[in-house]
Amino acid sequence: MELALYAPGLGYYSAGKTKFGAAGDFVTAPELGSLFARTMARALAPILHAGEDTHFLEVGAGSGAFAAAALGELERIGALPNRYQILDRSAELRERQRHTLLERVPHLFDRVEWLDVPPEASWRGVLFANEVLDALPVHRFVMRHGEPRELHVALDANGEFVEVEREADTMLLTAVRSVEEDIELHLPDGYVSELAPQLPYWFDAVCGTLKAGMAVFVDYGYSRREYYRADRSRGTLLAFYRHQAHEDFLLRPGLQDLTASVDFTALALAATRVRFPLAGFTSQANFLIAAGLLDVFQQEQQQLGEIERYRLAQEVKRLTLPAEMGERFKVISFARGIDHVPSPFLAHDLSRTL
Repeated sequence: MELALYAPGLGYYSAGKTKFGAAGDFVTAPELGSLFARTMARALAPILHAGEDTHFLEVGAGSGAFAAAALGELERIGALPNRYQILDRSAELRERQRHTLLERVPHLFDRVEWLDVPPEASWRGVLFANEVLDALPVHRFVMRHGEPRELHVALDANGEFVEVEREADTMLLTAVRSVEEDIELHLPDGYVSELAPQLPYWFDAVCGTLKAGMAVFVDYGYSRREYYRADRSRGTLLAFYRHQAHEDFLLRPGLQDLTASVDFTALALAATRVRFPLAGFTSQANFLIAAGLLDVFQQEQQQLGEIERYRLAQEVKRLTLPAEMGERFKVISFARGIDHVPSPFLAHDLSRTL
């Protein structure tokens, strides 16, 4: 999965194939329009107001659509950060982000900085990641006679990729046993799923130097008990190709997206281990409505014609309806070194489900 997604020049996120929008393989909230980014920027403005030297770090900035809209909104409300930093592994996407920002907010381009690695020095501000965690490589396993076996990728006699079972290493074995202990259930024979035992190390590397501020993640997934339900016996790993989801993960390596739902309980535990307290956990719909999405919608539609107003209304529906992104996507946030957490992140809090 690591190679298929990130191998330099060949991986899905490293090569030049169109990924986002109608011409790509999937659509993210920022690609629908500016409402998502503008609303998120408003919710985070109090954190950026809290100090003169605040930074906004976006992890995995996609096409740059979120950055452009967020910077524009932060400028409008007088909450521009000192620096807007982007941490992205893909050289191809970095170039696309530069093009987007130069086209949409050229006067703010000098405020943007691209990072090769997470900040090493202490900083304050906001870390934001939309649909990043679902693209972290996972380990797949299958239960056999009460023991997990890891699923690997190999070549068959014809040189084709195939899935093979091998003995689980200590890290995977420990992680599976921890899941079973948490959900108070032994996973049944033949049960297939996945996990990301490296998540605590990733979280610490990305968020560890943020000493005062918030880390906000928006993604699709479940609490641990929901993730490892007995009837979810094939796991959550999916491939996306031209807006079609399927389970042929080994097909078209580097040309299709691979994604697994997020275990939000695992993320909360990873943050706790590095003393980054959970601030809130809620659905995307509840967050956006509490953060003033409808106000932004009303403000923007006044300047549009009938066709564009209809498109904008459809954008609101995609972002908030339960059958679309509204309930499937969650907003989970962590905070430290600040006096209070902005109220939208606490709206209809679901932390008890973790």
